[in-house]
Amino acid sequence: MALISNRQEATDWQKKHDVNAPKVGDFAPDFELLDSNSENPVRLSYYQGKRPVALIFGSFT
Repeated sequence: MALISNRQEATDWQKKHDVNAPKVGDFAPDFELLDSNSENPVRLSYYQGKRPVALIFGSFT
């Protein structure tokens, strides 16, 4: 697998390989997850127009 080193390469790769993926400037698809206590559902759409949301993906282990 080739290493993508800049935004333009990433955009080109996305256009070629994942035509259904959200594009730059699109709204993120709505989704629901449990809160950090695994008790209450939280939807992304709940925060629309209320405050910025940062989505962080990765491993913290």
